[in-house]
Amino acid sequence: MGFMQSYAIIGTGAVGGYYGACLQKAGFPVHFLLRSDYDRVKEKGLIVESIYGDFTLPRVNAYRDPSQMPQCDVIIVALKSTQNHLLPQLLKPLVGENSIIILLQNGLNFEREIAKIFPQSFIMGGLCFICANKITAGHIRHLDYQEIVLAEYALNYQSCGITGRMEAIAKDFQKANVKIALKADLLQSRWEKLVWNIPYNSLSVILNATTQAIMGDRHSRQLVEAIMQEVAIGARSCQREISASFIVKMLSHTENMKPYLTSMKLDYNFKRPLEIEGILGNALEMAREKATELPKISMLYQQLKFLDTQNRK
Repeated sequence: MGFMQSYAIIGTGAVGGYYGACLQKAGFPVHFLLRSDYDRVKEKGLIVESIYGDFTLPRVNAYRDPSQMPQCDVIIVALKSTQNHLLPQLLKPLVGENSIIILLQNGLNFEREIAKIFPQSFIMGGLCFICANKITAGHIRHLDYQEIVLAEYALNYQSCGITGRMEAIAKDFQKANVKIALKADLLQSRWEKLVWNIPYNSLSVILNATTQAIMGDRHSRQLVEAIMQEVAIGARSCQREISASFIVKMLSHTENMKPYLTSMKLDYNFKRPLEIEGILGNALEMAREKATELPKISMLYQQLKFLDTQNRK
């Protein structure tokens, strides 16, 4: 039996709970930070209904307070980016000398922020392609997909290739039967994910529509494509290239998807804060730093800010 990396999960919702449960099922030591679900999970563990087979973990290491948790080799952050202001205090007790922090979050620029606060740690970005939701406390339903795209952060998003640390984490996830793809350039991967996230998250809220309805109408479909092309302009301002064929792939992938409510639309329906800054604001800011304006995305941003404020009044 070789050395097994220990994992901390910050934010045990659908995504963090699913990946953490898969790692524990495969035999890895996993420590879960919870808030409202703490009592239920401490007592009953985690239930996972999955297209790859249901399973229950009757006992998990559950914590309400990060200062009670051990320092871990790998810390997975699966909180919504609207809660990132809490990260400095949540992570501080968990971060050891060579800790790896993986941000499984939507959007752009969070790695740069965390690297400033924890300069001794290795920071990675994980992009999740998963359909999962939390039914009740400690009960996760995994509907489709589960791949993670993982890349490491280097100062100012320089491309740093595929590191040994990434390969070690990939081995662990493969052992846990989770698909993982390693990428050499985190910023490229982040912009690619925005090609999907910016149009569909924004329009699902603004137009009050599923992805299927958006793709089924000629006008909204044209709008999606125009927004995707503007995301590519943003990427180009950061010296990253998004090909026309990648945009075509995202459009056809969405046409073939099961009808799906985006995470932003679900947040809107439940009157939770929307991830507007992470998904749109930071992309606009990054492009502006390079003297590039993205007018369509800017308009979506302003509309969402208005809707978000009205919705939570």
